[in-house]
Amino acid sequence: MSDSAIPQGGAKGSARGSLIELAIVVCLGVCVGAAFEAWRPVAAPGPVKPVEASAAAPQAEPSTIFDLQPIVTNLGAPQDTWIRLEGSIIFDPRTLPHPEAVAGQIGDDILAYLRTVSLHQLEGPIGLENIRQDLTELAATRSGGKVRAFVIRTLVVQ
Repeated sequence: MSDSAIPQGGAKGSARGSLIELAIVVCLGVCVGAAFEAWRPVAAPGPVKPVEASAAAPQAEPSTIFDLQPIVTNLGAPQDTWIRLEGSIIFDPRTLPHPEAVAGQIGDDILAYLRTVSLHQLEGPIGLENIRQDLTELAATRSGGKVRAFVIRTLVVQ
C-alpha cells in the first residue's frame, strides 16, 4: 500500500464519523429512557390511605418494657457463688396498666428461683436459654399471662 491509496482527509473523516455515530447512539439512549419514563405509572397526589390488614396477617400488638430491680443472691449450688441478674418484662399496657406491683412479685419469684439453680444449669448457651425460658414462664404465670416475655439484660455469676 502506498500513501496515494489513502484518500485525503481520511483520518479526519473517520474521527468525524465516529463522533457522529456516538452522538446518534447517545440520542437513541435518551429517547429510549424517555419512553420508559413516560410509560411508568404516576402515583396519584393526595392523602395516602393506610393499608387494611388482612385476616391472614396478624397485627402487631403494642408492648411496653418495664425494667425490674437488679436481683443479687447466691446460687443453690455451690453456695459461695453469687449471681446478679438485671432483667425486664415485656407486656401489653392495655392488659397490665400498672406493672409496678406485678414486677415486685415477679422479682421475688425470680429471687426464690435463682436460689435453687446450680452453676451447672447456667453453663453454655443452652443453659442460658433454659434459664430465660424458665423466667419467662415464671413471669407469665405470676401475671396471669399478661407478661409476654422476660428479657435478661445482664447476668453476672461470681
